[in-house]
Amino acid sequence: MKKWLFILFAALLTLVGCSDKDDKQAADKLKKVSVVLDWTPNTNHTGLYVAKKLGYFEEQGLDVDIIMPGEAGADQLVASGKADFGVSYQEGITQARVQDVPLVSIAAIIQHNTSGFASIASKGITSPKDFEGKTYGGWGAPLEQAVLQSLMQTENADINKLDIVNAGDLDFFTMMEKDIDFAWIYYAWTGIEAELRGEKINMLYLTDYSDQLDYYTPVLATNEKMIQDNPDVVKAFVAAASKGYEYAIENPSEAADILIEAAPDLDKALVHKSQEWLADKYQDDAKQWGEQKLSVWENYAKWMSSNQVLEGEFDAKKAFTNDFLPKKEAK
Repeated sequence: MKKWLFILFAALLTLVGCSDKDDKQAADKLKKVSVVLDWTPNTNHTGLYVAKKLGYFEEQGLDVDIIMPGEAGADQLVASGKADFGVSYQEGITQARVQDVPLVSIAAIIQHNTSGFASIASKGITSPKDFEGKTYGGWGAPLEQAVLQSLMQTENADINKLDIVNAGDLDFFTMMEKDIDFAWIYYAWTGIEAELRGEKINMLYLTDYSDQLDYYTPVLATNEKMIQDNPDVVKAFVAAASKGYEYAIENPSEAADILIEAAPDLDKALVHKSQEWLADKYQDDAKQWGEQKLSVWENYAKWMSSNQVLEGEFDAKKAFTNDFLPKKEAK
């Protein structure tokens, strides 16, 4: 009996050893790539974490490292080839392209712009006309003033009566405690946080005042060299990311748990409520998640040019592509 037990134990050890070896060989066969976030982990990124956790990247032959941007920023890291993919924005890519920076958007994470100007309800800011005599807290980009002026012009308001200050890295709620009247936020995160705090806010979405400001923010991006040299890798990455975001659309609670597991410092209630709010915003009215339209890229570039925040020739057809999105069967 002892002899048979010894033989059985030895066989089990052999099987375990073979299994570990097979796992290592399988891992070695995966293509290592990196995707850099635009900011700290949040529900804009959930599909990426889902794709990693549920093995969608592995199914596509990829070993994906999700990394933080650091001081350099996602666009700079991707453009220089120090990261393979990144989370970017249409406005950033548009400005980069006219400066011959070879960034390319490969999928829209959210189909419509969900950002806008927010204020505590007691401030009484319910329209761009109310910006007069108020203080706006931003990050000091020329684009901000152009957007503010564009909205104010719709109601014949004078931007010279608006005080614009650089609030640096202050969050919305801290700004509201420092004599700043309103700020630019994404409702899916900061707006939802206000709801959870029981803080009533007024939200003026950019899309309520201009169709040209309905641009893609955020997007997944890569660079031209990656597309030229490794198209199969780009296709595999987008296929897995697409599956991850589709899962988040159909299973927001489970997707939220996956994000929380990856970033445990996040507020659980905020992640779950934000994920629920975003679930039907990812794809929205598009035929499939990630799809982008030429008209959206052209219209926003025209707005940028007419508002003197874009100098140079912009070729929208080279700034984005739908070529790597999974082919969907017609229903």
